[in-house]
Amino acid sequence: MMMQTPLTMTQMIKRAEKFFPKKQVISRTSKGIVRLTYKEIAERTRRLADSLQKLGVERGDKVGTLAWNTHRHLEAYLAIPCSGAVIHTINIRLAPQHISYIINHAEDKILLIDADLIPLIERCKDELTSVKAFVIMTDEDELPETSLSPVYHYEQLIASGSNDYEYPDDIDENEPAGMCYTSATTGNPKGVVYTHRSNVLHSMALGMADSIGLSEKDIAMAIVPMFHANAWGLPFAGVWFGTTLVMPGPYFTPKILAELIEEEKVTFSAGVPTIWLGLLKELEEKEYDISSLRAVLCGGSAAPKFVIRAFEQKYNIPFMHGYGMTETSPLVVVSTLKSYQEELSYEERLNLRAKQGILVPGLEIKIIGQNGEVAWDGKEMGELLIRGPWIASEYYKDERTADAFQDGWLYTGDVVTIDKEGFLNIVDRTKDLIKSGGEWISSIDLENALMAHEAVFEAAVVAVPHEQWQERPIACVVLKENKQVTKEELLEFLAPQFAKWWLPDDILFMDEIPKTSVGKFLKRALRDQVQDELQKN
Repeated sequence: MMMQTPLTMTQMIKRAEKFFPKKQVISRTSKGIVRLTYKEIAERTRRLADSLQKLGVERGDKVGTLAWNTHRHLEAYLAIPCSGAVIHTINIRLAPQHISYIINHAEDKILLIDADLIPLIERCKDELTSVKAFVIMTDEDELPETSLSPVYHYEQLIASGSNDYEYPDDIDENEPAGMCYTSATTGNPKGVVYTHRSNVLHSMALGMADSIGLSEKDIAMAIVPMFHANAWGLPFAGVWFGTTLVMPGPYFTPKILAELIEEEKVTFSAGVPTIWLGLLKELEEKEYDISSLRAVLCGGSAAPKFVIRAFEQKYNIPFMHGYGMTETSPLVVVSTLKSYQEELSYEERLNLRAKQGILVPGLEIKIIGQNGEVAWDGKEMGELLIRGPWIASEYYKDERTADAFQDGWLYTGDVVTIDKEGFLNIVDRTKDLIKSGGEWISSIDLENALMAHEAVFEAAVVAVPHEQWQERPIACVVLKENKQVTKEELLEFLAPQFAKWWLPDDILFMDEIPKTSVGKFLKRALRDQVQDELQKN
């Protein structure tokens, strides 16, 4: 028999303080770079936990955060769950009505807010039903002018809190530790609750060599926001492993990211495709030393092959695909090659890395098509189902649970194929697949092909109704600066790559493609935009 010791998050900060007191958290704030050791972070975390309890935060209470990726947000990430409360990271890019909805739905008792984000809450403060106090996180000595009340200064709370505070030792590993809401492309956002156990096991998965391989030796920069799926778990795992963490802070640009990578010798970073597209553009315009990077991780949506090729061949940086969602904590698959696949030609390896990858240990998947489980042939499509110890089992107080969670499985809504080696390829969202003449067309495949053209910066493909074929694809394209290409040239570029009936009926040139709060193409808004444009013509 083995000991039954609880998997709780308190061990993360305790380990960092005990074994890695000299390691640093490097935080970019509105005033510049702040460097704190894990010893200092641990002390500030205890003081914050003590002060929040004095403000009335009890076990199980929800504490919301509206904050950027900084050391203060990291302290909240640890202090709130380690004291037995629940951290609710609020997506600052949601519409005001959605922000007020999720604060009320989660029943947040206190809000921790970065000073520049105060206007977001001031706009909806009269609609909030559960919030008892506001804590402002700022570099300034004085609180900013605000209509929020009662309001407290974060650093003053840190100063007044006790360093002798002790985390409760009776937290059950299955107690809630955090909450995050989906980005709501349709309807209200859906809440997902993470437990101490799920966060600990997910962090372990991030440290596996055939996963992301995060370790003490890394200098990791989490570009993905801390209000989106726990910044893909990097803050939790980084603290636990003693990883040097670089927090890029508010309103960063590709230039700021490139400078941080160069100056701090970042070894690993993670972000959505739009981040890596922007960084590539910056690297083309100015020379930076980014040779410290051992890898970058891309998730959220599929990265075009030309982006992978540019990082690997031009800058000698391995490019890792990953897949997950808010409901999965989020890590599910990573595109790490098997040993014998390293002997393949570069183009063959590229084709594999352009897929999302193979399942990380600890999870199970099924892919269900029209006739049951699909063949592992890389061709037959089906919906991806997932289960495992860091996969949600329901939405928080939401009737939509019945549709997404059935028979112990999460129905993701993602349409995939799986090849004989077990590599998953995301074909599309079920709602974004284009059905033309009874056959399916993948918008993602067309988008990635278009973005491989040297003149194209971004491309998104949507379906429009068609009298004869039911639906047909229309492509929307944003060109790179000072680049020109015609619709006919792009169609000619696509023609050798796809069956004729896959080719878009039209290509519309745009200044910008609408995106969700986490940088994905917002297909619903784009479809409306395309319909308006087509009606004009």
